[in-house]
Amino acid sequence: MQWHHTVPKAKKGRETVAIHPICHKAIHANFTNAELARMGADQGAIRAHPEIAKFVNWVSSKSPDFHAPTRK
Repeated sequence: MQWHHTVPKAKKGRETVAIHPICHKAIHANFTNAELARMGADQGAIRAHPEIAKFVNWVSSKSPDFHAPTRK
């Protein structure tokens, strides 16, 4: 597990949530810090993004210890 700042540290965020490393990489590959700051802890907004929805659908069938490179 890794700790993800719901609002990036660069945008003065302090709250963190535990997240799988591959999911953490996917989030940062698809969103800028400004976008993440606007969404904050709104998981629905993150999951509504087409690339994230596609990723979640794909990764949901993998084992919890699955790791793969993140492209983008």
